[in-house]
This record gives sequence, C-alpha cells and structure tokens, in this order.
Amino acid sequence: MDEKRDGARANEALNRMRALPFENVAEDVKLDTHRSARTGFSEIIYCPGKSDEQLANIAQALRNTRENVLFSRVSEHQHQVIASVIPGAVSHRTARLTGVRRQENPHYKGVAVVTAGSGDIPVAEEAAITAEYMGCDVLRLYDVGVAGLHRLLAHVDELQSAQAIVVVAGMEGALPTVVGGLVSCPVVAVPTSAGYGANLGGLAPLLTMLNSCAMGVTVVNIDNGLGAGYTAATIVRQCHQALKAQASSGAEEL
Repeated sequence: MDEKRDGARANEALNRMRALPFENVAEDVKLDTHRSARTGFSEIIYCPGKSDEQLANIAQALRNTRENVLFSRVSEHQHQVIASVIPGAVSHRTARLTGVRRQENPHYKGVAVVTAGSGDIPVAEEAAITAEYMGCDVLRLYDVGVAGLHRLLAHVDELQSAQAIVVVAGMEGALPTVVGGLVSCPVVAVPTSAGYGANLGGLAPLLTMLNSCAMGVTVVNIDNGLGAGYTAATIVRQCHQALKAQASSGAEEL
C-alpha cells in the first residue's frame, strides 16, 4: 500500500510540475519554462516584432537551461543580440533560425524533407533544422518537383523508408499529393509563397494541398516550415519511443 501511495504522490507531483505556468521575464514577456516537460520540446521563440531588450531578456532566461533552444524568423541583427547573451548560439541563416544545442542527439531516423524547387529550400531548411534540434536525423531531397517527376521517382525507396515526410512546394503545390500516393507514412505539406502572380503569395498551393486526393496528407500554413518540421519530428520521436518501450516490455517478460 505504501508503494502505491508513494507512486500516486510522485505522479501527482509530476503532474503539478508539468502544469506550472511560466516565468515573468519582464512586464511584457512571460516565458513558458515548463513547456518541455509537457510537450517534449522547449518553447520556440518567434522573433519578428520583438525588441532587442525583449530578446535579450528572453535569451538571459534561457541561458542556463538544459534543453535545446530555438529562435525562429531571426534577422542577422537579432541573432547578434541573442549571441551576445548566449555565446554558443548558432545562426542557421537559410532557415532564419538561431539555435543552442545542449543535449546529445539521439539520432531518431525517419524524417525526410522534400522540396519541389530550389526556391523552396529556405522553408524546407526551417523544417529540417527544427527536426534536427528535436533529435532527428533528416534526409533532404531537394528540387524534385513534378515538372521533372523522374527526379522524385529516383528516390522512391528512400521515401518509402521514412516515417514522416515534409513536402514543401510553391507554384501549384502538386508535389505532396504525388508523394502521398507513394508512401504509407504521414505527409506534412507546406505551401510556399514561391510562384508567379496567380500563386497569390502561397494561397494557390495551399488550396491545392487542402484538396489533395491522397490520404495521409496534412497541411500547415504558408511558409510554415517550423510547424511542419516540429510535427514530423514529433511523429518520429513517438515511433522510436514506442518501439523502445515495446522492447523494454519484451525484455522484462523474458
């Protein structure tokens, strides 16, 4: 009975820790310091619109945490502000991300990031690097759009080995449907603003992807590589954690 009571108390304490709110970094900044305990990854800081003082305060609050940290949509000047507080901060310029690595990469395999064209790479890199900071190894397949379908078909075996695929496309946005028809894993489609006038800043590929006839295709917002990479990494991490738990349970039975 004592063991059960102690276990219940421990679970209650853990649940309370997971529900703890935030840190008042400043009057206008409330940092969710316990997001990692609840969701598996720390709060990602969206930088546009934030003042230098706000960013410096946030960076100071994150300076001594143990989790990997990401700042998104970072300008070069904003990176310098962050790096002045956290010397180990790394600028991923193409992805417009600034990151701080503190944990060893467990190398979860199974995330693939695919682009229709080279112009979609900045959004794709935002997805890929986000997944890497979440512990995943990422397969990149760039410039394999439907205008030259043979480029994609040359990688069918790699695609079919993935556990979650991010597909990034502008123009008419057809690539996610093609990929979705080739694989059994979830496909996270990302419309981009790359294209001519009737692309409507990404609205045309967004509507194409939302109307995909391929099952298993889920769509994020225009140019939202961050959300797509996070989703794919979450899927793959859960797959690996489930396999680990299954293996552990099997070993206990033996």
